[in-house]
Amino acid sequence: MKTSKTPVELEADIGETLKALRLRKNLDQKTLAERAGISLSAVKNLERGAGSSLKSLVSVLRALGREDWLQAIAPVASVNPMTMTHAASPRQRASARRRLDKSA
Repeated sequence: MKTSKTPVELEADIGETLKALRLRKNLDQKTLAERAGISLSAVKNLERGAGSSLKSLVSVLRALGREDWLQAIAPVASVNPMTMTHAASPRQRASARRRLDKSA
């Protein structure tokens, strides 16, 4: 039976994936840091899975052209519940129904 990964293992996996993507784009860590607008140590920490801020992760994903990864975390809602309430037919009150029954 497969067990869930720990947060530390997940951070390491994300770091390895980011490093592989950076290398496929033929970028060194310094260049990526400059493009992302973060420090070189922040890039190194991300790639090592040594913890980093969400802001650093988002900045690196943008610099690598992979903002689409964030959609898997927070997909855009396809249905707005507020518009559904406006389109719904008005609810009938139970007391109105009883009055109709008595008059018949």
